[in-house]
Amino acid sequence: MKINVFVFLTVFLSVSFLQAQRKELKGQLVADDDIEGIHIQNRTAAKYTVSAEDGSFVILAQANDTLSISGLKYKPKEIVITKSMEDAGSFSVVLVEKINELDQVIVGEILTGSLESDLENSKAKTEINFYDLGIPGNTNLPLTQNEKKLNDADGGSWGYIGLGFGVNFHKLLNRISGRTKKLKAIVELDDRDRCINRLRREYESIVFENDSLANNLKNEYFMFCQEDDNFKALCDENNDLKSIEFLQAKLKAYKKNRESATKD
Repeated sequence: MKINVFVFLTVFLSVSFLQAQRKELKGQLVADDDIEGIHIQNRTAAKYTVSAEDGSFVILAQANDTLSISGLKYKPKEIVITKSMEDAGSFSVVLVEKINELDQVIVGEILTGSLESDLENSKAKTEINFYDLGIPGNTNLPLTQNEKKLNDADGGSWGYIGLGFGVNFHKLLNRISGRTKKLKAIVELDDRDRCINRLRREYESIVFENDSLANNLKNEYFMFCQEDDNFKALCDENNDLKSIEFLQAKLKAYKKNRESATKD
């Protein structure tokens, strides 16, 4: 038992030491258009930030950490922090602008302006699935890479008590070292990213129909929505009307916060 305790403490102190090696690195985004409010996420350490008006940002990182950079106007980009970047304490990233094609304009029914009425009267049909056809199937989506890592780190039972006693040391060591906690944080960030991208794709035109916001601030606004304590529950519920009401309420709160910050 003393040996096991020694192993646990060694692993814990090693992980703590590695975490302490991370330091604030200064980054600079380079692009031909607005680069304010770009989302920069350290997927290795579950840290994130947004770029300033001039494209600069500061994030906690170290060599071999993977940064994910995403914005509405630019192609997503991932970079791995090198030892030279860490030693220099700064680095730059060139962003490539997306080339978007306009959808075909279709003249159809005039909407009433009432969200509830328009959604109910929509001619959009529910997609037919295998249950409608009486065919058995699996609705579970395949696990992402980070979800697989979490499942591997924290999967299985803790052990058993019978004629002998067994302990899942792999699971226990991951809990003690903090790896499981870090992976859970990364998976939650992935879930929030997927959800906010879906909400933005489906409801952005509705939210900004009568309440405008400068394009360079929209990324910051959607991140503001994503950080709400009730955001995950809203995503799980997947309710159209509640999602739109949430986004509209957060838009008012976001604009009010900006006004207060400007006055200060």
